[in-house]
Parts: sequence; structure tokens; C-alpha cells
Amino acid sequence: MAHEGTSLEKGSCKIFEEFHVDSQVGFALPNPLEELPCPYSKWIDIAKNLPTLIDTDQLRGKVEELPELDIEGLPGHRCQRLAHLALSYITMAYVWNKGDEDVRKGMPPILIYADCVLANWKKKDPNGPMTYENMDILFSFPGGDCSKGFFLVSLLVELAAVPAIKVIPTIYLAMEQEDNTTLQKALCEIKTSLDKALEVFRQIHDYVDSNLFYNVLRIYLSGWSNNPKLPDGLLYEGVYDTPKEYAGGSAAQSSLFQCFDVLLGIQHKEGESSAFLQNMRTYMPPAHRNFLHSLESKPSLRSFIKSKNNATLKESYNKCVAAMVNLRNYHLSIVVKYIITPSRQKSKQNQTSETSEEEENKGTGGTNLMDFLKTVKKRTEDFLL
Repeated sequence: MAHEGTSLEKGSCKIFEEFHVDSQVGFALPNPLEELPCPYSKWIDIAKNLPTLIDTDQLRGKVEELPELDIEGLPGHRCQRLAHLALSYITMAYVWNKGDEDVRKGMPPILIYADCVLANWKKKDPNGPMTYENMDILFSFPGGDCSKGFFLVSLLVELAAVPAIKVIPTIYLAMEQEDNTTLQKALCEIKTSLDKALEVFRQIHDYVDSNLFYNVLRIYLSGWSNNPKLPDGLLYEGVYDTPKEYAGGSAAQSSLFQCFDVLLGIQHKEGESSAFLQNMRTYMPPAHRNFLHSLESKPSLRSFIKSKNNATLKESYNKCVAAMVNLRNYHLSIVVKYIITPSRQKSKQNQTSETSEEEENKGTGGTNLMDFLKTVKKRTEDFLL
């Protein structure tokens, strides 16, 4: 866990050690475990066979066959039958971070971005490169390779930005020392990395079919917040007495883009988009959430550059902001292809559907995607100097 006043200027090791940011894979989990010890091993067996179990209607039966779990210190820690599902969600974060007390309390009990992207990968050849061709995912959903394409491209976007994360301590040190040359070079590194992330993002068209994503995978990523099919949320039987509302796995739960928003001084402080982004932080691993808080406590890069009569610094800063705008603009085009267009096609095919287009166009996080992304993009543009 990070503590208030942690000094990022002490070097990259502070990021790597204290905020659980890896020097090679950034916010992703290095070397995710493929197997877990009892009593979780049987859950892993189910996870590895999810598509088949779902397609053959065997999933419920397999869950009912699982032995009773007994996890000391967790609410409702002795549950039977389908209550196993509730308990598995509650213990998910506990397992991911090896029982860390603070992480256990901080992770929401639902499938999140960190689970399906940051901790859902492996290399085919352990000595090979981190490329799509040499990587696979640990668990998937029905829809063929759609899960693999969506999760791995998202991960590769994260990896492309790792060099930018690594220069953050350099930026604060350069500001402290009034070293404009070093600062300018660091800003160029961020711009280059964000451009690379956009280049990688474009690979989604090669690996993810829009109809499979919309009609199959999206179902499993949706949560129970602002979900018309679950207006009161979902009851975690045997754990809680009342239904809970949680957002589904969303790219907004990635620490990556909020990290660069904070660093560049891009503030989303108004309206629903701001509230949503703040809420999505609660779906991030707590150490990453604390990393964002730590950046917010640091001197303002934007203010520093505004105070300098340095055209080169200003230009380099604006290129970073423009790179963020480009990523968000491209995200809008992806939403049109993978959600808006399939939604309209579905409406035409099923004129009697009681599901409104507004409901179909909601993101897995529960927002109206186009309104949210347009607002965030416009707000980012407003911070160009």
C-alpha cells in the first residue's frame, strides 16, 4: 500500500515496488498463475472450460458439485451450492494478491478489467517476445477467439505505454531541478509511447469480430449497475442480505489513461463522466489506485510548463495531450463499429424487441458510451495549451 507523501522522485523503484507497477508489463500482473492450490483448483478447472460448460448447459451443475469453501475472515465464509459463486467473487481479489489484507478489502466482487486483461495472459514460448502471436489467455468465454482478441489487444495497448510510465519519476525530478532539456525528452517519450499504444489498438480489427463481440462476449462483461435486466442489482446469496450493484469489466477501469490524465493535468471534474471515472478507480487494484492519488499530490506539470516561456516544452506537452485525444477519438470509432452498428442491426432484425436502443448502447460499465466518450474527448482537447 502507498502512503501519503510517498516521493516518486526517488526513482522508478518506488513505482515498481510500492505501487505494484512492473518494469516490463506496467500495470499488468507479471507471470499470472495458471494453477491454484486447493480449494481453488476446482474453480480453475471450471474457468478453463467455461465456453464448453456454458454452451452445453453444464456450468450450473459443475458449480453445485463443488465442495464447501471455508475462508476465515470473509463474510458468509461457509456457503453451499450456488452461493459458491458469491463467495468466489468475494475471494477473487484475495487470491489474486496472495491474501493481502488491504487488497482483499479493496477489490469489488465482480469480473473486472484487471481480471480479464491484466491477469489473464501467458506466453506460449516463455523465452519469446510479448507479441500477439506468442501469447494466449488463461480463460475465455463463448465466441471462439473473440475473447482472446479483445483481452490480448487491450493488454498489448497497456504494454505499449510502459516506457511512458517509466519516465514519470524523471519528469518530477526534472521539474524540481528546472532541467527543461530532460523534461522535454521525457515528454517526447510519453508522446511516442501513446502513439504506439494507438497503433496497437488498431489491431483489434484483425482479431475481434464485431458481431461476436456485441452479441456474445459483451454479455459476459456486463455488470449489474444500471442494468435494465437487474434493476435492483444482484444478490450475493449467502454473503450479503441485499442486492449489490457493480459495474462490469470496462476499459475505464484501466489505470493507464487516468494515469496520464493526472500527469498532464487533464481534469474531468464535472458531470456524470467525472463521477463515473472516479467510481471506476474503485475497480482498480488498490496499489494502482494509490499510484493515481500519489500523482495527484505532486506538483502540476501543466502549471510548470505554463510558467515557462519555452515554446519547445509547450509543443511537447501539447503533443502528449493530442496523443490522448487521438486515442479517445479512435475509441469512439471502435464503439461505433462494435456496439452502435450491431445494436442498430439487431433492432432492425427484431422490430418487436422490448429492449430500447439506449439500453443496448450502454457500455459494460453501465454508461451511455457515446455520450461519455465524447465528453471525455472534448474535455481532453480543452487542455491543449
